[in-house]
Amino acid sequence: MKVAPFAFRQTYATMAVEANSAGPEGRDRREPSTSTVFSEKHRAKRVTQPTNQRRRVLSGMRPTGKLHLGHLVGALENWVQLQEKYESYHFVADWHALTTDYAGTSELRTNVQEMVTDWLAVGLDPKKATFFEQSKLPEHAELHLLFSMVTPLGWLERVPTYKEQLDNIRDRDLHTYGFLGYPVLQAADILMYKADFVPVGEDQVPHVELTREIARRFNTYYGRVFPEPQALLTPTPKLPGTDGRKMSKSYNNAIFLSDPPEVVAAKTAEMFTDPARKRRTDPGNPDICPVFDHHKIFSPQAVVDRVNHECRTAEIGCVECKRLMADHLNKSLTPIRERRRPYEQNPRLVWDVLDEGTRKARIFAQATMAEVRAAVKLI
Repeated sequence: MKVAPFAFRQTYATMAVEANSAGPEGRDRREPSTSTVFSEKHRAKRVTQPTNQRRRVLSGMRPTGKLHLGHLVGALENWVQLQEKYESYHFVADWHALTTDYAGTSELRTNVQEMVTDWLAVGLDPKKATFFEQSKLPEHAELHLLFSMVTPLGWLERVPTYKEQLDNIRDRDLHTYGFLGYPVLQAADILMYKADFVPVGEDQVPHVELTREIARRFNTYYGRVFPEPQALLTPTPKLPGTDGRKMSKSYNNAIFLSDPPEVVAAKTAEMFTDPARKRRTDPGNPDICPVFDHHKIFSPQAVVDRVNHECRTAEIGCVECKRLMADHLNKSLTPIRERRRPYEQNPRLVWDVLDEGTRKARIFAQATMAEVRAAVKLI
């Protein structure tokens, strides 16, 4: 069913990693295992939302600059929806950005500003959710340190994304303690706020499971301090970049949320289509066309149905199809651009939002760390 521009076309699936011997509150009661956290295949079960209270979600994003359509459909739409149902915390993961980009930080502050501006532009509301900067809260570093004392090295070496990024990122030296310990810092971020759920894609489920294992191991040694968060699996619609590959700033194939209408139209005009369609009179296959993937998300259903039929019968050409998609994409982006404008004109508003949210997060973090220090007998 199609709705107005930028209204949500999909509901998120509230899925969680299944835990053996789960307690009545859905918390895993197992003792920690010294074997790898990934020794069993992850299974999932549906989590139902309690009707009598707002439970807490936490998610973060590394500041890499302006956000694009992939961020919109892959995370941000879901975050906006979550803030209506949950007590939501969203943080700027600037320390995490250093795990792979420690050698180049000249644009870091600008990237933070641009990213949070886009958060506000898509409809994330600081009155409904708390935004904060990770690096402004030294409590995260302290908890990371304490977790690192009890986390077996083998757990980190078996994290799937660790080996994957070592293999794929060749232009930077990732053989550092910070990169290896990334999941421990991530666990500290999540557990600091005793989050019930963490919205993630399928590839991040192992990180949530590792967080659960770290919490379980810490609780065994020092008493039950931390709950064990569960994963909210976020369905991610297929949205390739202009060249058909995954949309990414580094591939130079992204359409940004802040792109003006004429830039969106120009980028759309250059998009790859069905490679087998050489002439205007050739029938096309929308199932393998990146433009049609965008139609399915941003165009009304009647337009999607029309393009699906007319492409296959060569009644519509690629140029017209792209122009049609660009029109509907720009309509969807119009309210985002409008909400973005005041923050572009006065960037101080962005930093005020972060300052206030960080103040709120600090109160929570300090309370958690007082409890942790007492449990570890550091006070």
